[in-house]
Amino acid sequence: MLFSGDIESNLDFGQSQASPLDEQGMWEALDLAQAKPFVQEKEKGLKSEVAQSGTNFSGGQRQRLAIARALARKPEILIFDDSFSALDYKTDRILRKELAERTRDMTKLIVAQRISTIMDADQILVLDAGKVVGQGTHRELLANNAVYQEIAYSQLSKEELENGK
Repeated sequence: MLFSGDIESNLDFGQSQASPLDEQGMWEALDLAQAKPFVQEKEKGLKSEVAQSGTNFSGGQRQRLAIARALARKPEILIFDDSFSALDYKTDRILRKELAERTRDMTKLIVAQRISTIMDADQILVLDAGKVVGQGTHRELLANNAVYQEIAYSQLSKEELENGK
């Protein structure tokens, strides 16, 4: 969720006034969240306007700015609740790769409907009607869990599922 103001105030939202984020930290978070290029393209950069709810940005841009806000704080635990759904597949893949490489010390909990977003996770929980019906790695679930198989094969080809996307 974004708030009216500018990009800088959105990244700093909720941060203690005693320890505001510095500009370098904001740019690092934007880079990791794959938002740096479109922010740099804006004439005012971090001072660029954000309309209420971020309506002057695309859905994917809004999600990347919200992800950058979370990353800027360098938390021990990151929770992404369908935070990649508006991203195109290429950006999703790059962002997940960067998160894996640059946030090794952070625990990440990812809630997603898109199999490609979670298939590299250390552990996947499969929910059906609000109940856990499977737990394991992508390969384990693909081999042994009918619910996971149904979802996976409806989204990706057999080759993509077996070789990773």
